[in-house]
Parts: sequence; structure tokens; C-alpha cells
Amino acid sequence: MLEVKLNWNVYLSGEIHTNWRDEIYEKTKNLGLKINFSGPVTNHKDSDDCGANILGKEELKFWHDHKGAKLNAIITRKAIQNSDIVVIKFGEKYRQWNAAFDAGYASALGKSIIVIHSDEHQHALKEVDAVALAVADDSKKVVEILRYVTEGKL
Repeated sequence: MLEVKLNWNVYLSGEIHTNWRDEIYEKTKNLGLKINFSGPVTNHKDSDDCGANILGKEELKFWHDHKGAKLNAIITRKAIQNSDIVVIKFGEKYRQWNAAFDAGYASALGKSIIVIHSDEHQHALKEVDAVALAVADDSKKVVEILRYVTEGKL
């Protein structure tokens, strides 16, 4: 039997208000999976304010956000381009429009996409789900998928 045993680069996109990334990281580490993780800046204030803090303050919120979005896009583009798999979590509290954009970008690049969201968001995310290779409702299932694709083990 052929053993899978591949090294993977996985980008963890989506909501930044819970510790789901840490859960995936810790569980895959405990399983000994050979995965390199990357993700966005998860400090919400730093992510929102980076452009204005570095490039100069803006009176209008639009330009404040515009500067920050562009700096964050530098990270996101590079990380998604370098990824083998993009995991995108849509949380309950906020709408993650940026995560939907990440899904579109990853899809355009032909990346393998795993989406996490509750059943409540199935209709709203039907287009995102349509390009995903897997749709899960929790991080534990994502870890099981990562174990299967990296080691061929159930």
C-alpha cells in the first residue's frame, strides 16, 4: 500500500475572534502531522489600524480601512499563493466578507479549499461551498481531513 506522507502548507483564513486556529494547530501537532500553517494577522486592532499607523492617519474611515486592507492583502496573497490547502472559517458573530474574498482568490488559483461554517449559513455560503472540496461544521473535522490527506489515515 502506498503511504501518502506529504508535507503541506495550509493557510487558515476567516474569523479572528475565536481560537479555532490554535485548536487545529495543536491537534495536528499532537498527531505529528507535517503541516506548515500560515494565516492573517489575528489581532483585530492591528489588522484594522496597520495602514494608518504605518502610512499616516486618515480623516475618513474609508481611507483608513483602505490602507489597512492593502497591507493585509500583501500577507494574504503571498500566503494563499504558497498554500496547498486553504481552510476558511465563517464564524457566527460577524460576517467575514474578507473570508469570502479569500475563497474566491484561492479558487481562482486552483487551491484546495476546506470551509468551516454552521448549518445556519449554508444558503448564504452556497457559492463558497460549491468551490470547496470539503465543508465541515467544526475544526475537529478539519483536523481529520488534514490527517487523511497528509498521511492517508482515518
